[in-house]
Amino acid sequence: MITSDRLDLSIVIVNWNTKDLLLDCLASVYHMIRDLSFEVFVVDNASSDGSVVAVRREYPQVVVIENERNLGFAAANNKALRIMHGRYALLLNTDAIVTEGAITRLFQFMEGSPRVAMGCGQLLNADGTKQNSIANFPSLLTLFANETLLRILMPKRFPSKRREYAAPIPVESCIGACLVVRKEAMDEVGLLDERYFFFMEETDWAFAMHRAGWKSWFVPDALIYHLQGQSAGHNVRARIMFYRARYQYLRKWFPKSWPLHSLLLVVRLLVNVLLNVCGLILTVGLHGGIRGRLALYLQLLAWHLRGCP
Repeated sequence: MITSDRLDLSIVIVNWNTKDLLLDCLASVYHMIRDLSFEVFVVDNASSDGSVVAVRREYPQVVVIENERNLGFAAANNKALRIMHGRYALLLNTDAIVTEGAITRLFQFMEGSPRVAMGCGQLLNADGTKQNSIANFPSLLTLFANETLLRILMPKRFPSKRREYAAPIPVESCIGACLVVRKEAMDEVGLLDERYFFFMEETDWAFAMHRAGWKSWFVPDALIYHLQGQSAGHNVRARIMFYRARYQYLRKWFPKSWPLHSLLLVVRLLVNVLLNVCGLILTVGLHGGIRGRLALYLQLLAWHLRGCP
């Protein structure tokens, strides 16, 4: 058996029918991480696109864990986290491409910061423009106000891609597309909450770490391409999953006030519907983007009116 003091990292990639992205992600891992010892787990959520066969053929050194059904993000990651041998776990999305030196920078930062549980780098779109890599814990303010506006008006409290950072900064939570997590912190706090299927898992984990006295930090010079990071937000099914996850988070961490928090989310949704109706009227219905957003918001509102089935 490999002991934990022999490996720096355990890299965990959860896959569901993204064979080509997965192979590209693995190629970047093996080409770009040269000066760290690591193992790689691919946890497959019952893919039907030949992902497992392709990984076993092209990367026989990868430990493949096959699930009989789609367990979601948290439960799938936990399968590998329970048997990892590294001092840190690196959670990678299949649509992530690591750049040279990025993971080493994250590792070195974590090595020099013993009370940091989580570290993340700067996520990039395919054209090199920045994605938001940092998340704030849900609060009354973030649930009601526009997050982009908050990042503009209060950049210190709400750091974002809009600012340049010359050095690492403390943050509340990290986006989970590329996330380094200390094994010691996992042992103390526990693994990902498997009640989440998709969305909010890393925020929930970071909040649990925060309550236990651990920290999360953003390392801006660790660059990772996140090729499909903006796609899920335009899909109504994904947005419903996101709302479900947020309500679950609020019930868990704010058992007394979560109805108020949830009401704010519904009020904000109503405001978005009204604003887009006004926009549609002003543009005489000619703006395709407004029509699309209004249709999305109306479907989400209808889902709420049906009792969030």
